[in-house]
Amino acid sequence: MYALGVAIFAVASLGCALASRIEILIAARCVQGLGAALMVPESLALISANFSGAERGRAIGTWSAFASITGAFGPILGGYLAQHASWRWVFLLNLPLALAVVLMCWKGFPESRDEKASPHVDVVGSVLATLALGACTYGLIRSEGGTFDAIAALAIGLGIAFGAAFVWAERHVSAPMLPPGLFRSRTFSGANVYTLLLYAALGGSLYFVPFLLIDVQHYAPSAAGAAFLPFIALQFTLARWSGGLIARYGARAPLVGGALVAGLGFVAFMLPGVGGSYWTTYFPAVVLLGIGGVFFVAPLTTTVFDAVSTAEAGIASGVNNAVARTAGLLAIAAFGIVLAAVFSGRFEAELSRTRLDQRTEQVVHAQRGQLYAGAVPAGVAPGDRPIVAALVHDSFLAGFRAVMAGSALLCLLAAAVAAATIPGRLSRRRRPAASG
Repeated sequence: MYALGVAIFAVASLGCALASRIEILIAARCVQGLGAALMVPESLALISANFSGAERGRAIGTWSAFASITGAFGPILGGYLAQHASWRWVFLLNLPLALAVVLMCWKGFPESRDEKASPHVDVVGSVLATLALGACTYGLIRSEGGTFDAIAALAIGLGIAFGAAFVWAERHVSAPMLPPGLFRSRTFSGANVYTLLLYAALGGSLYFVPFLLIDVQHYAPSAAGAAFLPFIALQFTLARWSGGLIARYGARAPLVGGALVAGLGFVAFMLPGVGGSYWTTYFPAVVLLGIGGVFFVAPLTTTVFDAVSTAEAGIASGVNNAVARTAGLLAIAAFGIVLAAVFSGRFEAELSRTRLDQRTEQVVHAQRGQLYAGAVPAGVAPGDRPIVAALVHDSFLAGFRAVMAGSALLCLLAAAVAAATIPGRLSRRRRPAASG
């Protein structure tokens, strides 16, 4: 399943690189998501099935470290290619990497499977889950402009209804994709709520950082990509060490501490204004986030696996990965509403005190979507561009600070959840998987 996911991801990457229209690019990206859905959870399931105890924590830490260091080159290399060559090369680079991984799989990885698993696919659950997430996300995105119309309300209502139907179906189908029995474990449930809150903070807020750095702070795309190198460096150098913390101190302390430090990092993101050196503005915030990540990334994954049996490792990995991705998906849309609302309030207040060309006023009202991204529309009169740019940057910064405040609050809630649900030490020891 892992090798199949890598192969699908590679073929879809080629489709992205060759796309001639935006519709083709989006369709190819959807196929990439299908490959990733097989690839990412199975990679962790393979590790969980073949390591146990303290070794499992360190192995997951190593996985996190290499995921971080390779992830570091993505934004940097992608920014460089977008700036100096073509964005298509970003996707073409996946092909030789995927070929190397498939060849390693062909040579042979230790296999494991659940011999009691049902051969049936939960089509009903898959469809309902997709409809629920898609409808909710569409409704939230439609509301980003501050207009909550009937269509947005209907979409969100349908999303909630589909979500309720999904929960009901998982309790009644013979082979559910999300077995309700997993959540009888207080630790497993708590770890996934923690994941939902923390990855909503990370995925939702950090989505807006490149807009701030490139459009407001005027970083080059490659420099914006490199801004998170300290975060990656901390993950790479300390992830294996942090993966072994559970065996020594239990899961609760690193998860609570990591969430609190990450929350401080988001508070630090709120402090800089427009301008200033990276080292005195965003570097301290990135370092704090990196330290927080060291304490929660690998220990969180280890906690999820230690809370279930070896046979359930694949499902547990899939559930936790889905929770993390869902959190980011919904948080980007929700935080977009927050940023747009704060932006609009600040921009309209400042605009009312500013005298602009009539044409400029028409453009800034018609092209509000560009303003929300921190950009000045092309139709603004030349003489008004500096004034509008200052208004846009100030308003975007105000919205960005509101998003970071919300992220800090989510981190605080995640710390509270970990303190209440995660044991200091997991008493349950799992048997290692048998090779198949």
